[in-house]
Amino acid sequence: MRIDILTIFPEMFQGPFDHSIIKRAINKEIAEIHLHNIRDYSTDKHKKVDDYPFSGGAGMVMMADPIARLIEKLKSERTYNEIIFMTPDGQVFDQAMANKMSSYGNIIILCGHYKGVDERLREKYITLEISVGDYVLSGGEIGAMIVADSLIRLIPGVLGDETSALSDSFQDGLLSPPVYTRPADYKGQKVPDILRSGNDKKIAEWKHEQAIERTKIRRPDLFKKYMKED
Repeated sequence: MRIDILTIFPEMFQGPFDHSIIKRAINKEIAEIHLHNIRDYSTDKHKKVDDYPFSGGAGMVMMADPIARLIEKLKSERTYNEIIFMTPDGQVFDQAMANKMSSYGNIIILCGHYKGVDERLREKYITLEISVGDYVLSGGEIGAMIVADSLIRLIPGVLGDETSALSDSFQDGLLSPPVYTRPADYKGQKVPDILRSGNDKKIAEWKHEQAIERTKIRRPDLFKKYMKED
């Protein structure tokens, strides 16, 4: 998978992408992440990429032209499955979307800033608009990090145990069940006996029951959806 991220703050990605699972995927050449500074495609001598909105009002708007130049350059080099814009009014990102997109070969992620991006650019180039939640961030960079991390960890060969992602929360519409590690008795709190029984069938049943119960209590919205689909 190749992810091209369009941003005016490429330095923000240095820490998150230089460690852990993403770094491992890059080192294994399973994934590529390319950061592109939108300012490099501005024709303004000061590398300006924003301007005042028509009709007035507070804030600035990212201009279409620098972003369009960059997108056109990338599209001339390869075909993209999606050109994504991170925006509060986009489709809320979830595990089902991550599962689908993890099989893609190439995607572009555009990080918005200020009051947003000129609507004409969105209409012409953007194929998918994504939100990471019902709140507003100062820019799309953190959202882009979330999407990239979520996709890359699902690619075969990235995680040490490829079955690990299959038991994550939301994969089957439920939250994950509680997990335990050694010692079996921690200051009087004991690991449930079933998890030490060695009976794989009974353990799987227990985990499923716990996942259902936890989802019912903590995320009744997910539980309701799960019961409809079950």
